[in-house]
Amino acid sequence: MRILVCEFVTGGGMPGGEPIPAGLAHEGDLMLRALVGDLLAVPGVEVVATRDARLPPLPPPAQSIAVADSGEAWALWKHLAGTIDAVWPIAPETDGVLERLSRLVVDGGGRLLNSAPDAVAIAASKSATATALAAAGLPVAPAWHVDAVDDPPDDGPWVVKPDDGAGCEDTRLLRDRADWARWRAGAATAGFIVQPHIAGTAASLSMLCRDGQAWPLTVNTQRVALSGSLFAYQGGIIGSSAITPELSALARGVAAALPGLAGYVGVDFIATPDGPVVLEINPRLTTSYAAIGRATGMNVAAAVLGLLQDPPVPPAPVERPQPVTLDLGAASHRTEKDEIPFVLPTFLQTV
Repeated sequence: MRILVCEFVTGGGMPGGEPIPAGLAHEGDLMLRALVGDLLAVPGVEVVATRDARLPPLPPPAQSIAVADSGEAWALWKHLAGTIDAVWPIAPETDGVLERLSRLVVDGGGRLLNSAPDAVAIAASKSATATALAAAGLPVAPAWHVDAVDDPPDDGPWVVKPDDGAGCEDTRLLRDRADWARWRAGAATAGFIVQPHIAGTAASLSMLCRDGQAWPLTVNTQRVALSGSLFAYQGGIIGSSAITPELSALARGVAAALPGLAGYVGVDFIATPDGPVVLEINPRLTTSYAAIGRATGMNVAAAVLGLLQDPPVPPAPVERPQPVTLDLGAASHRTEKDEIPFVLPTFLQTV
């Protein structure tokens, strides 16, 4: 089985003429190399990956195809999707990139090792995600489009971010109405949403999905720093605790609400004393994937391939992960007082 792994940032999707942002390239390579290693460990699997010509090729036995510019990349991905057994895209939701890449595979008759394009379209929009999960009765942070809100719905604080942004991209804390007024007056706010700032611990749930079902893998405590008003994701602890019944129920609820989710999925949430509150769904590999194999002892890529068989082969349950720290590096200007509290609430603590 030949699988094309298409990691957008390192695989030719970034425009030429300027360096690839180091942070994006680092995170992209973390996910790419972990996934390629897992796939190559599956008997009978061969891996093909496109690679930005500004970066070194992947080591064999993976086959690297150099890409000179982003325009060439899309044409190449379309061609390869029609000549290979399956495609595993890793791309940001921003500007519809992940949805476009997923549709390219499906429209060309290829096998997609990822969520369906319609599910990607919903998950790529934080406001659409909030609507879908709220309709299913799940705990989710409300999201309002900034341009449709004259005044925020309460006295703050709030978080503003692009509706289709990935990670902590352009994510900002506004502490009060004065911050709100300054930000609205000085920023380009088109495409941004505003959400209430929810006190608690930033966390994520890594899981596998197919046909409205979910198999939780790990709960991960995220390290998110606040420098001035800007948030930055700096890694965290993968497999920080056992999966609780409450989080298992949340995983099942998310998968049922968006039955097109497939393969690996990440759910970002805030752990509060009253339970988890979902912020967004990542219908793709997340940075946590780079450490999940070490935390669980599972070859997650092999588990994804098993789930996509007919009939599906469910993964073995993860009994008790071994926590793995994933450090993406702290900004030199960050100070201790800028950090979000890093304490596990009772329902997240290891049982």
